[in-house]
Formats: sequence, structure tokens, C-alpha cells
Amino acid sequence: MSALTRKQKLGTWLAHIFPDELLNIAPLSGDAGFRVYYRLILDENSYIIVDAPPEKLNNLAFVSLAHSFRSSGLIVPEIIHYDEANGFMCLSDFGDVLLSDKLDETTIAALYEKAIKLLPKIQKVSAQEQWPLPVYDAPFLQLEVDIFSDWLVHKHLNISLTIDETKQLQQCFDLLIASALEQPQVTVHRDFHSRNLMLIASGDIAVIDFQDAVKGPFTYDLVSLLRDCYVRWEDELIEPHVHNYYLNNKVDVSYQQFTRWFDFMGLQRHIKASGIFARLYHRDGKSGYLKDIPLTLSYIIDIAAKYPELTFLSNLVKSKVLPSITKLASQQKARV
Repeated sequence: MSALTRKQKLGTWLAHIFPDELLNIAPLSGDAGFRVYYRLILDENSYIIVDAPPEKLNNLAFVSLAHSFRSSGLIVPEIIHYDEANGFMCLSDFGDVLLSDKLDETTIAALYEKAIKLLPKIQKVSAQEQWPLPVYDAPFLQLEVDIFSDWLVHKHLNISLTIDETKQLQQCFDLLIASALEQPQVTVHRDFHSRNLMLIASGDIAVIDFQDAVKGPFTYDLVSLLRDCYVRWEDELIEPHVHNYYLNNKVDVSYQQFTRWFDFMGLQRHIKASGIFARLYHRDGKSGYLKDIPLTLSYIIDIAAKYPELTFLSNLVKSKVLPSITKLASQQKARV
């Protein structure tokens, strides 16, 4: 179905829900997926309208998890109307203020502390019967790091790795996957960062974009927040939050082991993210995320260099991948 046809059907659906109203929906910036968002304002009420094609998206997961997250005491969008067949939703509107909009060196401590306090509630979420949480197991984790090799290294940069380089890279991946699996397994939002957290009028934080939640590693959401794919803070601003999280959750390992879990989980996430940003460009025609690849690569270089067993990963990204990104970006800029 074409985008125009879907918007026409969406308009018909809204006219049925809000009869005798003059409807004017304003498009909002979308996410990295296939969802299209609009805002609808009627008198004193404001709604978020979502066009989520059911053949491309798991709307059942979103609907089920919205109820589960709300039951756990989290503030999430209320599903006011839902057309399951067409994938149309009418949600409550939290406004436009993202956590990322308010973060700076003076606010980061208080805002991150407030966000981290939500993690125990997320970790205790139990999915409803219609949507059991997927398990973040070894094949799942491997599938994600393969996105880096397939879409960034090979497709985007046209880099051919030797047999030995491929073997060494997989050995690094194996270490990251093993580290993820040895952690306590909890409910994980899986995209818990400052663009998916909203500051609402009450001063509380609302959580969005939770439909990809899984049962997975204890440090995943913490590293998603503190080592954000879109912004990087100095270590001295981040480390106190890591240490406090360790102390407050009484993890039965040394702090050294916990920080290793945290670092390795961040590496797995940034490896995946850099590949996804390339895939969004080549598969989905979304070029806006290409600018975020260098930041994710800088994390990989710096964090992997802290661990001798990951030296190959750090050197590969530093000597081959990042220079190729820089060169390609220069060539593309010259063409404009």
C-alpha cells in the first residue's frame, strides 16, 4: 500500500473516531523504523497518531508491553484507540521535551539519576501471555554484531577482511557475547537512551519506544543510557552513575567484573548500532544516521583498547574502519 493510500485510510479512521471534528494532523519526525507519527490537536486535547504497518512491525509487542510497563509503575503512552488490522493508533501526547534536549554538564547528574531509577521497574516487567518476551540469547547477540560486518564493513565501506581477520573479529565477538550471557538476565528495554525518554509537565520521565524489549543482560539499559549512541560525555560524568548502580543493586560480583560487563555490553551495542546506521542508509534510504557512525566507532576504539583480549577489535576499527568512514564522507561531501 502506498504512503498516500495509507494516509487516506488513516484519515478515514480518524474521522470515524472523532466525528464532526475538523481534523488536521501534523507530521512529526519519525524514528529509525517504519512508523510514521503525527500530532492531532482538538480543542484542549492533543494526541499522537501512529501509522505502524502491521506487515512490517510487531504492533502486538507494543500494545502488550504498554500494558505491562504501565502495570510496573512506569509512565508510558496510553493507547486510546487502536486499529489492529491497519496498524493505526491514537496515543496520549507527552509533548516535545526529550531528555536529550535538557542534558548538559550541569543537569546530567540529576537527570541521569532520575532515569536510572526507572531501571528496576523495567527489569521487573513481565510480559502478558499474548507476547512472551524474546530471549536475548547467543544467536540473537551474534545476529546483531553480524550487522556490523555485513552492512558497515562490507556493504558501506567495501572492506574485505582476510580469513585470519574474520577469525580474530569473531573471537572478539565471542567474548562480548559470553560476557552478556553470564550477567543476571532481566527485562531490558533495549533502546533506553535520552531520545526515548521524555520530560513531562509533572517533572517525571516517560518511557517510549519499548516494543523491542527482551529478557537480557543486567547492564544493557544502563550502558544504553550512559554511553548514548548520539552523544558522548566525559568519563568523570559517567563513572559515578555506574558505581552507584553497582552499589544500589548489590550485584554479587566485584566492581571490576561489573565494569567489564558494562564495557563489553557497550561494545556489543555500539558494534550493532554502527551497522544499523549503515543499513538504514542502504536498505531504507535514511541517510541521517550516517553522521552518528563516527561516534559509535570512537567508543569501540577507546573501550576495546582497555582490554588486551580486544586489541584486535580496537586496532581494526582504528586502522581500517574509521579511516574509511572519514574518506567516504569526504568524497560524498565533495560531490555535493
